[in-house]
Amino acid sequence: MSEEIPFASNFVAGKWLPALDRRRFSTVNPATGESLGWVADGDRADAEAAIAAARRAFDNPAWAQNPRRRQMVLTRWADRLELDMERLARLLTLTNGKPLSHSAGEVGAAISEIRYYAGLARHIPGHAMEVAPGEFATTFREPAGVAGLIVPWNAPGVLLVRALAPAIAAGCCSVIKVAPQTALFTARMIEALADVTELPAGAVNLIHESGNAGSQLLVESDLTDVISFTGSTSVGKQIMAAAAGSMKKLSLELGGKSCCVVFADADIVTIAPRLAQAATIISGQQCTAARRILVHESRYDEMKAQLSAALAAQVVGPGTEPATTMGPLIDRHSRDRVKREFERTYDSCDEVIVKGGVPEGSNPDAAFLTPALVAQGDENAFFCQEEIFGPLVVLERFSTEEEAARKANNTVYGLSASVWTNDNATAWRLARALKNGTIWINDHNKLFAEAETGGYRHSGLGRLHGYDALADFTELKNVYQNVGVLGASAGSARP
Repeated sequence: MSEEIPFASNFVAGKWLPALDRRRFSTVNPATGESLGWVADGDRADAEAAIAAARRAFDNPAWAQNPRRRQMVLTRWADRLELDMERLARLLTLTNGKPLSHSAGEVGAAISEIRYYAGLARHIPGHAMEVAPGEFATTFREPAGVAGLIVPWNAPGVLLVRALAPAIAAGCCSVIKVAPQTALFTARMIEALADVTELPAGAVNLIHESGNAGSQLLVESDLTDVISFTGSTSVGKQIMAAAAGSMKKLSLELGGKSCCVVFADADIVTIAPRLAQAATIISGQQCTAARRILVHESRYDEMKAQLSAALAAQVVGPGTEPATTMGPLIDRHSRDRVKREFERTYDSCDEVIVKGGVPEGSNPDAAFLTPALVAQGDENAFFCQEEIFGPLVVLERFSTEEEAARKANNTVYGLSASVWTNDNATAWRLARALKNGTIWINDHNKLFAEAETGGYRHSGLGRLHGYDALADFTELKNVYQNVGVLGASAGSARP
């Protein structure tokens, strides 16, 4: 890509494809509405070429069966990204809108995760058993094949790496389809990988598109063996249906409606600002963001006052400004959709505590929205049940542990939740009772390369991060052989 005129090309079979003026689209800064650069607008033919390149690369055992080479690729990719951290963080803020400090943290976390999977690349063990005298069953993991990785815009650095790094470590070859809004940033990330000489042509491919023809082919094609998707539950269901014909492996991290359960002994003054941060992370556009705050009835009024003050104190502005704590939503279309959900919620909730909306006097081409807080008694209300991908928080009350667990579990989702109490036994009882893939105690949104994440129920299939992420990109193979027993006659090994 050129630094003067940024352009994100498709990367297929080890080459950046030339730009065609008639097949490109502009990306904009959500804080200003100004154009940032251009992105190649791919189509089904580009996806076909990328899949074919990945299949050719995978059929070469010099990649799929060479963990030391894959470790070297990951290590050198991390080294190159580390040299470009400041520029990457700024580009992430310009394309996504999040505060620059958050972008720097995400880039650093992505690099750390690449190094984590570089270490695992040479340790994907199986096991062997002597199932009868002289009869051995050896089970090992081998790469699943060609992986289609569909990466969203809300955390495009970490969410790219947490799929691509384990795919590389496992020995898969990949076709990446990224969100158009953050394509310039993702292309910069892949540019650093493409420069690694040990990476064979076709082992990693990148396609962009303004539509979904390429994504559809990735999901339906018999030449792809794995789909890793992060996004909404509705799209995840469509992917499951479209992939049924090819019976491929699916790794899906989908929607969430995270509850934060606050008990009577909690320090509300300290906790409320942390909950506000958890609710407004990426402007509320994170699947694990705090959505519902369930507080013990004895502390309800105090939480209402403290949380409303903490949300009202959020500094909404461009992510490049040091004082900003919450940037714009990803684009005006998303801002307008979330604003409509705000208005629907205001019309039906028990109480509007903080009325969020478009800031007065803000740039009409920008995508800013201030956070909202409402109170509700019936957790079956649509805004307690549906994932509204923006900074909307619902305050609810409970009286007993059992009621807290029942209310928190009354949802189709099961991605994450948090428990806030000074009593360790209470925290663990509730953590065990909540039906979520990740539970935090006295914290929220703590995600690590080493710790698996994923959801129950409508929040998805499989796990990403951690060692178990390798399972989404590998198949188990059992090899049997009867070698006999020393001194026994042929054919008499089994008693």
